[in-house]
Amino acid sequence: MREQIIALLNTYENAAYLISIVINIIISILGLVPSVFLTAANLAVFGFWKGTFLSFAGEAIGAIISFLLYRKGFKKLSKSKFFSHPKVRRLLEAKGLEAFFLVLSLRLLPFVPSGVVTFVAAIGKTSLLIFMIASSIGKIPALLLEAYSVYQLMNWTWQGKVILTFLSICLFLFTWKKINRKKAQMNKIERDL
Repeated sequence: MREQIIALLNTYENAAYLISIVINIIISILGLVPSVFLTAANLAVFGFWKGTFLSFAGEAIGAIISFLLYRKGFKKLSKSKFFSHPKVRRLLEAKGLEAFFLVLSLRLLPFVPSGVVTFVAAIGKTSLLIFMIASSIGKIPALLLEAYSVYQLMNWTWQGKVILTFLSICLFLFTWKKINRKKAQMNKIERDL
């Protein structure tokens, strides 16, 4: 996917910034599609700082547009039982400074899907202004970390090798825990029979 986006951005040089931002908006609206491949393409075409800034701008604009669309189309869902978990309810009910710090802290966590945070904040009571500021501020360190990691992997530096090794170990441990948990559940079911 990264190669196709690089080709697209290189083919339409004059509109490359706009194309990148539009792709980021689409990714934000879809909600669960990772943007790392677009960040990689931006870094490859525009360099580290311009590519990072462009990714930030696209993600920030995409989050705001997604927030508005989700609020318009899904506001009634906030009352459903699907959103009854206490932590989700807390974000749904949050206003003012509480909403600001919740959105900011969730944006800072790298494993919390951006689309989920945007969706829950949009159908809740968080104001657009609070969301825009908290979401944009929270994206800065997360995107810098993502851009740095992707850049190091693309250039295959020793830092890139360490990052890839670390991610591989995390993936292995996650998979191993899942398999062992499944085995334990199966053994429990067999014992109960």
